Amino acid sequence: MLYRESIFITGFPGFIAGRLLELLIKPETQFFVLVQPHFVHKAISELEAIAEIHQIPLESFVIVEGDITLPNLGITNDDLQTIQYETTDVFHLAAAYDLGVSKDVAFKVNLEGTRHVNDLVCSVKNLRRYNYVSTCYVAGNRNGVILETDLEHKAGFRNFYEETKYLAEIEVDKLKSHLPVTIFRPSVVVGDSMTGETVKYDGIYYLINYLRKMPSILRLVNIGNPSVRLNLVPVDFVVESIAALSRDLKTIGKTVAIADPAPLTTTEIFDVIAKDLSGRRSEFQLPMRIAEWFLHTGISPAVTGLPHNAVPYFFLSQTYDTGLSSELLSSHGITCPGFASYVGNLIDFVEENPKL
Repeated sequence: MLYRESIFITGFPGFIAGRLLELLIKPETQFFVLVQPHFVHKAISELEAIAEIHQIPLESFVIVEGDITLPNLGITNDDLQTIQYETTDVFHLAAAYDLGVSKDVAFKVNLEGTRHVNDLVCSVKNLRRYNYVSTCYVAGNRNGVILETDLEHKAGFRNFYEETKYLAEIEVDKLKSHLPVTIFRPSVVVGDSMTGETVKYDGIYYLINYLRKMPSILRLVNIGNPSVRLNLVPVDFVVESIAALSRDLKTIGKTVAIADPAPLTTTEIFDVIAKDLSGRRSEFQLPMRIAEWFLHTGISPAVTGLPHNAVPYFFLSQTYDTGLSSELLSSHGITCPGFASYVGNLIDFVEENPKL
């Protein structure tokens, strides 16, 4: 069968990569899906389900065993040559996303892995687009407004995840001078805005589970910060944005923030969750210096469920400019839903699936 486009994608069968792949399906589209050996059986099962749902031949998906941490991604020479000659579009999503990731793993996966993917991209003969998924948190310890055109800084980082994603984005950004590159920076990704579905409870889910313990009592004292906004985006908005903008010629050479243009403060987020769970908002605001002190104490993780490595994100004074992304997405009819409009769906999913 002849294909009009052949998409090479990393990060499958990850939650975001899987959902993105489904949105990229078109007639006469082929997928080269890079999968680590120990995930092959899971990948086969998910691709069979996707093929059945979308009524497309299973042969449209080619599982390529490999690993981004290896030279040539660990791909055999025959497969590598086929990919180099047939690929038209590359989507690089594979990464170590854990805030507590060790230095060795972070540098090996996020930085060296991206360098290896870059090498492959540079060898593709008929490249139309290289789409790299970064993060808004390449901004590290910077304060204030972070523009989509901002990248290099010396403000430092809270963890190796941020640092290595920053260094990796610099490597991809260098390719813009001679390749059709688009960089996407999602903020904090949460579950589906319609179904609430997710695969991991971290970030805002720590606060959801904290309030779920005793909603009517714990909602009384708001532990949020009225001057800090936490930028949350549902996974469906993220994948719809990437799928649409990856085929938009106006995004070539651009870095795009996939973020909420009107994020809530952490105080407002606390109240929105409390209202859904208990029907009432908070009564008192805990002074910030006390809240931050307590969340760093040894007993806090056991009481609140919030690990120490996540605490800084609730007190981080950063705002992500979405001027370019909002303009581009508007032409595709895509807007980011407000957190209050879908928080109930996130909570319903947690209550139906208390343990993932």
